[in-house]
Amino acid sequence: MKMFKDGEWGHHYESTNESGEFERQSTMFRDWVEADPDAAYPAEAGRYHLYVSWACPWAHRTALIRSLRGLEDVVSMDVVDPYRDEGGWQFTPDKAGCTADSLNDFDYLRETYLAADPNVTGRVTVPVLWDKKTGTIVNNESKEILRMLDTAFAAFGNDVTLYPEGSHEAVDTITEAIYAPINNGVYRAGFANSQTAYENAVTELFDSLDHWEEVLSDQRYLAGDKLTEADICMFTTLVRFDPVYVTHFRCNLRRIVDYPNLWNYLKDLYQTPGVAETVNLEHIKEHYFTTHESLNPKQIIPKGPVLDFEAPHDRDRLAGGPPAALIQ
Repeated sequence: MKMFKDGEWGHHYESTNESGEFERQSTMFRDWVEADPDAAYPAEAGRYHLYVSWACPWAHRTALIRSLRGLEDVVSMDVVDPYRDEGGWQFTPDKAGCTADSLNDFDYLRETYLAADPNVTGRVTVPVLWDKKTGTIVNNESKEILRMLDTAFAAFGNDVTLYPEGSHEAVDTITEAIYAPINNGVYRAGFANSQTAYENAVTELFDSLDHWEEVLSDQRYLAGDKLTEADICMFTTLVRFDPVYVTHFRCNLRRIVDYPNLWNYLKDLYQTPGVAETVNLEHIKEHYFTTHESLNPKQIIPKGPVLDFEAPHDRDRLAGGPPAALIQ
């Protein structure tokens, strides 16, 4: 995998440490959009732009909050090709589900990084939140972009909030709790370079899934009876789990369909208005099975599994449900 070093593209990025454990590199653009007209980056309709990949779970969560919050006409968005070669994420407008770079007419996403910082060092990742006014990247950390779109743009879009008053601590605690063992855990298993690193990651992953299976036995969502940001963060991993992570990342102790509560929870989330249209399984499978050649050198994309996310679920037996603004 290639990265920038002091503004020069093509340096090798090593994703595992000496123990064979996957280590995710920190993101480097960490400014904030705020609901304050005097802020460096004030929330304004039409000012900000998202660059995403439908394939990436981290980018998916930002596209999903944009949809759930009704911000499609407030924050514009472009979509890169799911296949990522040595040049990084590319814009291929002739491919289904992809777009051109509507702002800068760049061919590769890396050009936005270089435009923001000519001496940039690090990986080129999605999502990217771009400021049209100053011509720079505001932020490329998914959980922070998720929070900004959910809260800083409260004056825009609909009346949905996924970070409700009274639940801030619970949402933050759960989001943090699922990150290492689940969201990042599948990668820790998939890119492990030693048996010990792999087994540690898989054990923690399924211990955590077992825990949330039990939690979801008597409450509809991770934080109780309200849909929150924590559920978005869980959803983008779960929806990829059986199609990709079970085989490609060797996370095969159990499938999500083997967990009654997690499987019905996943279907419930998928069927929430505004969610299904952000799920592109063709892009998801193409990205993982063709981009990671060390894991799948033949780049053959499996036809299965056959999953019906639209099948009935049993979550209506529990208190709570989607925000009213989404089902009106």
